[in-house]
Amino acid sequence: MQAAVMRNATLVIDEVPDPVPGPGQVLVRTLACGICGSDLHTLAHGDQFVEMSEDGADALEPGMPAPEIMDLARDVVMGHEFSAEVLDIGENVGNCRPGDIVVSLPVALDSNGIHPLGYSNQYPGGYAERMVLTDLMTMRVPDGVDPRHAALTEPMAVGLHAVNVSGIAPGTAAVVLGCGPVGLAVIAALGLAGVEPIVAADPSPTRRALASTMGAHEAVDPRTEPALDAWRRIDGRRPLVVFEAVGVPGMIDDAMRAAPRGTQIVVVGVCMETDRIRPMRGVVKELRIQFAFAYDPVEFRTTLDRIADGRLDVAPLITGSVPITGVPQAFADLADPEAHAKILVEP
Repeated sequence: MQAAVMRNATLVIDEVPDPVPGPGQVLVRTLACGICGSDLHTLAHGDQFVEMSEDGADALEPGMPAPEIMDLARDVVMGHEFSAEVLDIGENVGNCRPGDIVVSLPVALDSNGIHPLGYSNQYPGGYAERMVLTDLMTMRVPDGVDPRHAALTEPMAVGLHAVNVSGIAPGTAAVVLGCGPVGLAVIAALGLAGVEPIVAADPSPTRRALASTMGAHEAVDPRTEPALDAWRRIDGRRPLVVFEAVGVPGMIDDAMRAAPRGTQIVVVGVCMETDRIRPMRGVVKELRIQFAFAYDPVEFRTTLDRIADGRLDVAPLITGSVPITGVPQAFADLADPEAHAKILVEP
């Protein structure tokens, strides 16, 4: 089958072996797969991704199985934001049937352990024509739902989880720093939680427009009006949660400097580089810093349901589509925030 393969820190289009489902697994045809910012970073800085994966494995509770850590010297087929059609099933499968349209938590389970789909040497991700999924990790997409929209279940669930771990509720204001896909997912989840006002900040006019579409009450260019100044202008009274969704060094310290006393800062931007903060800023202001990662199965299911019933409109986020052969160029195009929000790979 055809796939976009990460090989020697580059993307190449190549033929790779067709996957075969084992017990408890299903063979699927990829329908749509979103290109994630983490994939862009992994291609450019795979060593940092591997280092963070090793740190995560070291932090597991004793006795818990560690997930596979990809070997950058071997081929990897990325892609973890996908929808797919079930083609065939292995033994001991009771959740899926051939013909079902499904999404899945991007994890494959087998007798050898846990494999993160999209970052595995053994299991191809969604930048391939076919994948093998774990039956019990899949969720059927309701009839009538566009598979292209269903593919955004995974990235939108990241935003829902960040909002959930913050504990934010109506009566509390929110500032979202960064309006890339993660920030937009946070904004959408905040809107569905009844939070008001939501202030978004991004230098890109295109991304600010998308932030307003997804539910931000105010979207500002931080180069001309800092986000916290905008919050003070339109509100300034309610308790505040700041969501850092940029993921570059310096953002956390900047948020700590600008935040009022007692603010909660939720870090959901994926920064893999060493960063520095001034702890005294947090001490004197009694700030609370919370980190958020991924989602749980309930949040994944909730997000799919919201897309299916129309509460969560993800169509505006899809700004492009490419076949597998177009993946390398799509990676280059996503470097321009004015050009795209989410590009889908449609084999």
